[in-house]
Amino acid sequence: MAYGDQPTLSVDGVEIPLLGFGTWQLEPADARRMVAEALRIGYRHIDTAWIYKNEKAVGEGIRDSGVPREDIFLTTKIWVEHFTHDALLKQAEESAESLGTTPDLLLLHWPKPTPTFEETLGALNQAKDRGLTRNIGLSNFPSKEFRQAQALSKARLITNQVEHHPYLGVDALVATAAELGSSITAWSPLAQGKIADDATISEIAQAHGKANGQITLRWLIQNRTIAIPRTTKESRARENFDIFDFELSGEEMQRMDALDRGERLGDWLDPAYDWDKSAA
Repeated sequence: MAYGDQPTLSVDGVEIPLLGFGTWQLEPADARRMVAEALRIGYRHIDTAWIYKNEKAVGEGIRDSGVPREDIFLTTKIWVEHFTHDALLKQAEESAESLGTTPDLLLLHWPKPTPTFEETLGALNQAKDRGLTRNIGLSNFPSKEFRQAQALSKARLITNQVEHHPYLGVDALVATAAELGSSITAWSPLAQGKIADDATISEIAQAHGKANGQITLRWLIQNRTIAIPRTTKESRARENFDIFDFELSGEEMQRMDALDRGERLGDWLDPAYDWDKSAA
């Protein structure tokens, strides 16, 4: 795959662009328009999910962009109601059909206690074996379940996509991912806009002549965390992508790390599980 000069993370031999474009809550028309525009801007990693109801639009946006499919890393997710063996394989087929292409990565959207992890991970591996996805992974799995899932998976689970931004550190999950030879992908990396008014981030941004969002995304990718910001504005997508021409100092990285206050913006974790406790 050709990702130009942008930084990538190599996980189990798979190159993943560290900066992606997310499509959560994008209506189909916006998803199609913004995916095409993001790819024209230079993004080479696109994230969607069956439950977003925009897979078809994302596929159309990819085709509209004119960027060769082999130059794009595409992720989608299996919804929790499709975790039985047959339903998972059926959705994997449906997602590939809607996208008009085989995704590079297929994730389990949230952990569920039923059906068993054995059944769900077995089906996810079958989806890979049948060519319905090139790679497999997880989303929103705490460390304990992350380890259980990998122990049951024949193939490497190449990422765990979780909420992560300056106000919600995920050190324990980062350590678990490293232990398992995996990675962490951050959803809501800009804390759904909350970083815009942060005094510390503003001060660092001023020193670099950059916006708060650019500082935040730079912090994530310098930590070797994949980030998938989403927006409906082409100007914001362009701004978010403009983070490869500067670096944060060690001291600035520490100041960003220190903003962690354990603030979770979206918590739909099944009550059967507990999030990793912060070291703070």
